[in-house]
Order: sequence, then structure tokens, then C-alpha cells
Amino acid sequence: MTDIVETQVTESAAVAAAAALPSVDALTAGPAERPSPVLVSAFAAAVVADLGGAGGRIGLLVAPGLVAALADTPLGELDLTAVVQPALDAAAEQLGRSAQGARIVELGAIDLEMGETYIASVIADSAPVAALLVSDTAAAPAPAPSASDAPFVGTAPTSTAAGLADGPRPARGIEMLHGVIMDVTVELGRTQMSVRDLLALTPGTVLELDRAAGSPADLLVNGRLIARGEVVVVDEDFGLRVTEILDDNAGA
Repeated sequence: MTDIVETQVTESAAVAAAAALPSVDALTAGPAERPSPVLVSAFAAAVVADLGGAGGRIGLLVAPGLVAALADTPLGELDLTAVVQPALDAAAEQLGRSAQGARIVELGAIDLEMGETYIASVIADSAPVAALLVSDTAAAPAPAPSASDAPFVGTAPTSTAAGLADGPRPARGIEMLHGVIMDVTVELGRTQMSVRDLLALTPGTVLELDRAAGSPADLLVNGRLIARGEVVVVDEDFGLRVTEILDDNAGA
């Protein structure tokens, strides 16, 4: 009976995690069950997070496709833990708990990192994208607050059923990357010169670039081409009016 309850709880948590994972297509959570020895071999990375309250731990195995996508974006490599944290948060809330910060662990050490027996649910579209791991302690029903935990008269009650920690929750997920400073460059064109010609440069020298007059300038972020536009003057400064956003293939 215990396993039945734990698998049902894990499946509900996996559904919540699937809704929070980045994906073009809708993700579905498969049946929850004790993991087979070959489960880990289908994935490329592992992330775990401790749970507040009654304890326990949850984990997420991530497929090679998602790992590769995060490693090669127009904005450079994205932090795996930041991207999957919302999925762990959603799963933890479904369990009636709160997730602490995610951390990457070695795939081969996932059993040791989970710390106890656990249940897994594979999350997929047409192929596996991730697998949610829930330890037996985490899958057990969250304990009801004792009388000593009840709030005093006149204070606002706290919600443990929603898995909320005391105070506001910190910003997590992709929003953690919003403050990252990126080098943005506008390039009018390029040319090649010999060392002799470079040493012969003097004020007034005109360099011919590989771009025709009137052609759009390139917008590069950390050296990667992501857009094109036309150079404009804003007050007394140059600016770029973006006219085209490039997809991954065009910017490669």
C-alpha cells in the first residue's frame, strides 16, 4: 500500500515538473516506479535538491538533447541548475514541501546522492527529456502541523501544504540570468591586412571593408551573431535599429 501511495504522489510531482521544464512540445510524465539499473544510462546529467520540512530529496536526470541545447544558445551556455530549478520547485510544491537550491551531481553517484530508495518517473515528448526522482521520505505524506506549530492569535497562519518556505521565495530559474552582463558589439564589416600594411597606417587612411554601402550591420552578443540592423544616430551617439533577428542556423 505504501508503494502505491508513493507512486501516485511521484506521478503528480512529475506532472508538475513536466509543465515547468523548457520544451517546444508538451511533455508528459510516465508511470512512477522503482528505477531499473539501466535508467541512468539514458541521460547525460543529474541534478538534486534537498527538501525543507520533513526532509527527503528529489532529483532530475536530464537527457543529452536538453544538455546540448543549454550548452549552445545565442546567449552562450546556460546554467543547467538555474534552468531546471523551476521544475524542482514545482515538484516539491506538489509534494507539500519546498526545494532548496539545485546542484549538479555525477550520474554514476545518483543512488548515493539520493541517499535512500526512490521512485522515478520519466518525462518525455517523443523521446525522454528528463526523469524525476523522489526519495521515499519525500514521497511520504507531509506531516500535519502539531499544536505547538499553530500560530498565536493575531498572527497570520503559514501554509505548509503549499510547500512555501518562510518569507518570500528567492528568484529562481531563467530569471536568475537576467542580471548577467553580455558584451554587445555592432560590426560594420571586416577586412584582412598584412602586418606591413598595418604598420603603414596613418591618420586619413581609408580601409575598404567586406560590406557594401547601405548593407545592414551585424549585432553580436559575446561574439555570436544574433541580429542585423541599420546604423542610426541617437542624439549625438550612434545606435542600431534592429531589422532582423537571426535564428540559430543563420547566426551560426
